[in-house]
Amino acid sequence: MSGATAEIRPGERPGRTPVPFVRLDAAEPERKREILAAVERVGDSAAFTLGAEVEAFEDDFARWCGAAHAVDVSSGTSALELVLRALGIGPGDEVIVPTNSFIATAEAVTAAGATPRLVDVDPDTALLTAAIVEAALTDRTRCVIPVHLYGRSVDMEPLLELCRARGLRVVEDACQAHGAVYRGARAGTHGDAGCFSFYPTKNLGAWGDGGAVVTSDDALAAQLRLLRSHGEGTRHHHEMASGTHRLHALQAAILAVKLPHLDRWNEQRRAAGATLCEALSDTVVTVPAPVAADGDHVFHVFVVRTPDRDALRKHLADRDVATAIHYPTPIHLQPAYADLGQGPLPVSERLATESCTLPIFPSITDGELASIAEAVGEFRPRG
Repeated sequence: MSGATAEIRPGERPGRTPVPFVRLDAAEPERKREILAAVERVGDSAAFTLGAEVEAFEDDFARWCGAAHAVDVSSGTSALELVLRALGIGPGDEVIVPTNSFIATAEAVTAAGATPRLVDVDPDTALLTAAIVEAALTDRTRCVIPVHLYGRSVDMEPLLELCRARGLRVVEDACQAHGAVYRGARAGTHGDAGCFSFYPTKNLGAWGDGGAVVTSDDALAAQLRLLRSHGEGTRHHHEMASGTHRLHALQAAILAVKLPHLDRWNEQRRAAGATLCEALSDTVVTVPAPVAADGDHVFHVFVVRTPDRDALRKHLADRDVATAIHYPTPIHLQPAYADLGQGPLPVSERLATESCTLPIFPSITDGELASIAEAVGEFRPRG
């Protein structure tokens, strides 16, 4: 890679393409027109809460995932919380949660009245493993939440074997892994239930918050439908006090337009991820570990590692390459969970200081990928 040219200011480098962190639906004008037509259809119907649009998307998403049921809810966080509540997990129970995750994974446990048991992750994949879970079990453990982080699938079979032997529930946090495949089945369909977020930047994103639970347990699905809408089994008959966690019909209609394109978008993400892994393999950053033969990575985000993370981010910003951090503070070090006294968890603490997220999205161009590779290749650590 060529060295930096000091006299050329950012944005004026010949042949280098500025790279945004993400590019959403405007990248496909035809898709945007379809979405706006769906929004108009819902507006004309004036049916904004649950109803036919939500039911249709639930059927489509369940079929796409390979599950018997999908229950749409207001967010990925609500999906996790409601599953735990539906499984009867609450005060006095512990739920094992990787500390290297978005705080929502632990928040859902707290909202259900249980206690998150925060644990470290594998240093290569940044994911939960059966061995880590087994070492963290106590007589209060009732459930494990493996997180398919960044779009990479967790090695589920050893974890499921352990949990079945101990009578533990398994709730998959697939909020970043729509469509990732493990041993021939999609993420979210291996445990008791799988939880998804439809936040706008997700691989399948709405135009606002949204989420879903997929499961093949009929009773669990029925309980979730009660929990998401005031415990209302029939009109004005409330079987429990549960609050409201409903998905809006507008979001369901938008997601229904986008779902048929998700496999193609995921393939584009996989291809871009492979290109970046190869292009950055001889640079000073550590690229994502290779995917296991029975696993998958749909590259919701592309995370590299370097001890000089902050210097790398400044270097890339100077070259018009946007970046982010997933995640700068592990959950066990967040003020909200300081009272748990769980730690140190050294792998996650190191990841928090070394991880840098580079741009990746379905419409990323060869020129943008080349600009990322060139800019990272020019980076030289301090000292």
